[in-house]
Amino acid sequence: MISMDDLDILRSDEVRRAIDENIERDPAQIALSKGVPHASLVASQVKYLQRARRKLPSLYAARCIIPSLAFEQSSSQECARRKPLSGGSVLDLTCGLGIDTVALAERFERVVALERDEVLAEVVRYNLSLLGIDNVEVVNIAAEEYVATTKEHFDWVFADPDRRSAEGRKMVCMEDCSPNMLELMPRLKQIARRVAIKLSPMFDCAEAFRLCSPAEVEVVSIGGECKEVNIYTEAQSDTLRVAVIGEGEWSYTCEDMAIEPDCDPFTMDEFRYLLVPDVALQKARVAIAALSPYASIWSNNGYAFARELPTEPLPVKVFEIDTILSYHPKDLKRRWKGLGIELMKRDTILSIDTIRKATAARAGSDRLVAVTNIGGVNQVIELK
Repeated sequence: MISMDDLDILRSDEVRRAIDENIERDPAQIALSKGVPHASLVASQVKYLQRARRKLPSLYAARCIIPSLAFEQSSSQECARRKPLSGGSVLDLTCGLGIDTVALAERFERVVALERDEVLAEVVRYNLSLLGIDNVEVVNIAAEEYVATTKEHFDWVFADPDRRSAEGRKMVCMEDCSPNMLELMPRLKQIARRVAIKLSPMFDCAEAFRLCSPAEVEVVSIGGECKEVNIYTEAQSDTLRVAVIGEGEWSYTCEDMAIEPDCDPFTMDEFRYLLVPDVALQKARVAIAALSPYASIWSNNGYAFARELPTEPLPVKVFEIDTILSYHPKDLKRRWKGLGIELMKRDTILSIDTIRKATAARAGSDRLVAVTNIGGVNQVIELK
């Protein structure tokens, strides 16, 4: 973490020019450059600005100051900006690097953002000035202290609790994170109409409903990676939402999570398409509910098989099936030996390395193959 002295140096005109002039260089080379003022600080900032180019494009463009730990723990701007929050005022309990704070500032007239670390609070104030944002008040205080004493009322409270223990261990349970949102919730309901909580992508959706019902629970993914589970309290009824950034949103009910898989026997010659459910459908445990009207699916974590293409947009990747085979390594070795096989797998204990070794296939793009287990039998699906 940078110190207040480091921050003063990074805000100087000389160092800001040096960062801008060296933004495309290798940070390791910058650190060794005698002609660069405060070379180690400049190198560190160039390193994290380069990494922020896609994750935090507005901070990159403005050459904001990015402390390393705060960057690692921050949301992407794409995820931050898509949260369905708006109104007159919002209290951000966990400012951090301020990525969610910046997104909230675009949708609320006034934002109060709390950050217990004095240097990070000052970093955010400086970055907000670079971004031209003037409707955010950054308060250097612990969330628990502010919540206990404030007399203000907000439309929303937002929190992204710290999910690391003092020893650096990852935390998943809400009561283990900081601040403890379950402990604060009675007081938060007194100072805001609704509360939004961003949680680990590993957090269980059923547990979210158990703790916060009635609520909207949202699973967010981007690029095939689950990014976060969000809870929005005081909803009219329990709603489960799957949001795939760049593709759309789909709503389900708690009952959809309990739908049983297809019990029909698997047949190899009837299916034309393989549907690969997005990771958000899997995480929300609603892949069966989403796909069973259009395809046969045996598991929320597995593949779906369709005879025709779905009639509506769904968060799935679609592949045309060439051949379906049972997994017999000797037969597949005769078929694949020496070929470059790109492998996908779900619902099977077979590893990709095991499959390649057993079939004498190599990594490559000669053939795309999906491997899964249905009813205790490993199936191999060659795709066109």
